[in-house]
Amino acid sequence: MFEELHKRMNSFWNNDRTLSQTDPEFIEFFSNFAYDEVVNEPGANHPDLDDKTRSLAILAVLVGCQGLDAFEMMLPVAYETGLSSIAIKEMVYQATAYCGFGKTLPFLKKLNNFLGAANVHLPLEPQGTITPETRAKAGEDKQIEIFGEGMRGFAQSGPEETRHINKWLAGNCFGDYYTRGGLNTREREMITLCFLAAQGGCEPQLASHAKANMGVGNEKAFLIAIISQCMPYIGYPRTLNAIRCINDAAEQMQG
Repeated sequence: MFEELHKRMNSFWNNDRTLSQTDPEFIEFFSNFAYDEVVNEPGANHPDLDDKTRSLAILAVLVGCQGLDAFEMMLPVAYETGLSSIAIKEMVYQATAYCGFGKTLPFLKKLNNFLGAANVHLPLEPQGTITPETRAKAGEDKQIEIFGEGMRGFAQSGPEETRHINKWLAGNCFGDYYTRGGLNTREREMITLCFLAAQGGCEPQLASHAKANMGVGNEKAFLIAIISQCMPYIGYPRTLNAIRCINDAAEQMQG
């Protein structure tokens, strides 16, 4: 699918009369780079990086960097790679925990408009697996699965004046989101890495989740390939910061 992306994106630009007339040189060199050179670069690929995974990562960084127009442009491509409506929607839902509702709401609306135009019935099939009574325990179990036994009791730890944040992290971030269907744990950790890398300024959390990614099976080379494929959408500074965090996490894992 992504082998045809260059042609598809050129067609998209040509349909945009404003850009095709005002910025033809930019469109040509950006398209050649982002939709051909990057996609086909051996050093920016990995055996686990299929077109569906690439699409999911790109959509995630576009939410993280607030690239709403580019998100809209990429949705049909992602859909045609086989990425499901549920997977895309779950990605946007989870972004709320890392980017905030104010930033994710426009993307949820844009996605719903796209799905409606594609005659996808809404709401989609429910993906929740927890209840109000089980969410805290389920969230802690998911934290332990991803980060290790050191997370046991985390929700009740820390200074009293900020302990509620730890409680929310367990019950809301990991209980409400990570326990849902539609995406597996490896995919959820990958998109979290994408959210954090695209936002910038989240390097401590980015390093922590890079380590968590490796712990659930997303190896260093895979993570570097993901960030490399996302570079045209988030720029070099945030890409280099993310790679530094991945390298630091890999060194900690080896240590």
